[in-house]
Amino acid sequence: MGNERNYEALTVGLTEIAQAQMHVKEVSARTPLQHNRVLSERYGCNVLLKREDLQVVRSFKLRGAYHLIKSLPEERLMRGVVCASAGNHAQGVAYSCQTLGIPGKIYMPSTTPRQKVNQVAFFGGPNVEIILIGDTFDDAFNEALAASRKDDLAFIHPFDDPKIIAGNGTIGKEIMEAVESAPDFVFVTIGGGGLAAGVGAYVKAVSPGTKLIGIEPEGAPSMRASLDAGEVQTLETIDKFVDGAAVKRVGDLTFRMCRELLDDIVIVPEGKTCTAMLALYNENAIVAEPAGALPIAALDLYREQIAGKTVVCVVSGGNNDVDRMQEIKERSLVFEGLMHYFMVSFPQRAGSLREFLDEVLGSEDDITRFEYTKKHNKDKAPALVGIELKNRQDYEPLIQRMNNKGISYLELNKDPVLFNLLI
Repeated sequence: MGNERNYEALTVGLTEIAQAQMHVKEVSARTPLQHNRVLSERYGCNVLLKREDLQVVRSFKLRGAYHLIKSLPEERLMRGVVCASAGNHAQGVAYSCQTLGIPGKIYMPSTTPRQKVNQVAFFGGPNVEIILIGDTFDDAFNEALAASRKDDLAFIHPFDDPKIIAGNGTIGKEIMEAVESAPDFVFVTIGGGGLAAGVGAYVKAVSPGTKLIGIEPEGAPSMRASLDAGEVQTLETIDKFVDGAAVKRVGDLTFRMCRELLDDIVIVPEGKTCTAMLALYNENAIVAEPAGALPIAALDLYREQIAGKTVVCVVSGGNNDVDRMQEIKERSLVFEGLMHYFMVSFPQRAGSLREFLDEVLGSEDDITRFEYTKKHNKDKAPALVGIELKNRQDYEPLIQRMNNKGISYLELNKDPVLFNLLI
């Protein structure tokens, strides 16, 4: 991310991406690049969304997976392939296997939600064998590698392979062919780095002046950590919420390419990503998964730089499980300062709860959760109280009223350990 760039030295360039396009067009939709009026007016710029959530497998992953598999020598191709994934990559590989009529083994963590397993089975049909093993992606990854060596099957890496990157680069090609003039910015999610490397390789080759901005979740900033250290780093722990971008270690090849291609990296809190997901759905009827909404969430953090400019955001996927919606809303409200949780000690006497409602709760405050435990032979008893505010400015008056009333309380929002345990 320095001033001196050497785009010509990149492993993947225009030739490789053009070759990938010949394969990718067999299975991949040429997704629309849509002007978004709501976001454009909100940020005072021209926002264009590259809708990879509209692919048949609802994510960009099909492009790289199909190109790599189709590029295998015929004899090796017919032997079949193996991969490890907990989501979108597995669906891309499964779809490719069914399309090409080849066998595939897909290793997934045993903790993978049933909905995702079912989707992989649907796209792969009888061509795919799903093996649920281990508790983490790393467990499944290691087992898949072992199977690849044992059975001499081609391993389809989710991001760190030149063919995967070239397939992803077709997104950049489609973007640049669809715009009337070169965009000022392209915002793209970073997980393992394959999407940013591919899109960046094409965009920078034809428009070096376009700024490539990588977006990472706050709970898994593996590319940011690696670039800061000057070499690939493995994060000890990550927040897995943005599952499509929650990677402990970026690829070696993707790191080298992103080091040359990226102009900046924006780190987005998970709660802000949730707010962007809900806004996309409520305002535009777009169902984006957390990783797909990251570039949209980053617009607010880049507000000054993008004013009056043309910005392309790659909506990388829309595989969002409806069962997560309550958690998504919860994380958004907490991040926006509208949802607060307390452990409140109520006096064990009649009317104490009524006093709290009448004298502490604001006129527009709403109790969304209340769990009361009555303790025998105790003067006070704790209750878990969740309060949703109309405006974040209502927080300080609420705290002031609690203090004036002499209420004993603990703010769980400010205690991550207790918050995760109780909420």
